[in-house]
Amino acid sequence: MAKIRLLVVDDSAVVRRAARTLIARDAEIELLAAVSDPLFAMEAMNKEWPDVLLLDIEMPRMDGLTFLRKIMAERPTPVVICSSLTEQGTQMAIEAMAAGAVSIITKPRLSLNSFLEEESAQFIATLKAAAQVEGRRLRPKALVARTIPAMAQAPALAQTTEKVIAIGTSTGGTQALEAVLVPLPRSVCGIVVVQHMPEKFTALFAERLNSLCQVQVKEACHGDRVITGQVLIAPGGRHMQLRRSGARYYVEVSDGPVVNRHKPSVDVLFRSVAQTAGRNALGVIMTGMGDDGARGLLSMHEAGAQTVAEDASTCVVFGMPQEAIKRGAVDRIVPLPAIADTLVRFSHAP
Repeated sequence: MAKIRLLVVDDSAVVRRAARTLIARDAEIELLAAVSDPLFAMEAMNKEWPDVLLLDIEMPRMDGLTFLRKIMAERPTPVVICSSLTEQGTQMAIEAMAAGAVSIITKPRLSLNSFLEEESAQFIATLKAAAQVEGRRLRPKALVARTIPAMAQAPALAQTTEKVIAIGTSTGGTQALEAVLVPLPRSVCGIVVVQHMPEKFTALFAERLNSLCQVQVKEACHGDRVITGQVLIAPGGRHMQLRRSGARYYVEVSDGPVVNRHKPSVDVLFRSVAQTAGRNALGVIMTGMGDDGARGLLSMHEAGAQTVAEDASTCVVFGMPQEAIKRGAVDRIVPLPAIADTLVRFSHAP
């Protein structure tokens, strides 16, 4: 098999040096170049185009977000964002995901070299996963500016619902969630979401969605109620589970070991929904690498919940939906543009 051609674009000499060391140990990846800014990167790409870019956000001469948009307009290519946890860096990384980047690797401001060494397995796995994404699926698609009308009189935003929708997604999920959530009316039942994303990023991601949607979108806090017209997104670095007190659903946000290499894990959420809501739930598994969520969706299916997988034709990566389908966990396979209608119909069905 041909090696994965990687281009590293980061103004940190420590990151460039660490990348060279880590890539040299892996027989499946070839480092084309490690350069300090996008202008040097363009020179390298004129000689040989990479399969994957590892791209910093905050750089001199041209920032990573501007460079990413240029790449996506000219020749869409899988890009993994390497971002520090500064306020500006985090905000720009969220914008980069919306612009077509497939994953985020966070880097601390201190002890960077030892951090990259300790996280080397995940670092390499992320790059290899990105390489499997087809470039044609990366170009952001314009959202259709429409609202799905409520199929019944809209209840008040604060009204508790007995139905609940659980969504799990990973690679490509930031754009997919935007496409699903923006058209929803405020009458849709409460929604809980796990999107694989690092700590500190989910709050800004939720804020961005909230600015675009009619429904209220927020990063979940421990004890938040699941109510009509609201979407709770699991915080990065924490698991989220659905619980019930009487007729009311709420979420439990907690620490714990990683599950399927992720925290938050879709499986953790889906299993809790199976136990707590049973046949009153709808589970949706969308684009993503790996198999997180497949077992949990099967648990939901066996508990009587309705289950949906995103169709391969619209997935950036078909891994997670495909694994769920293989396990017999899926009732229906639905393309991305039809998922929002599916959620509304479930919400208003008798």
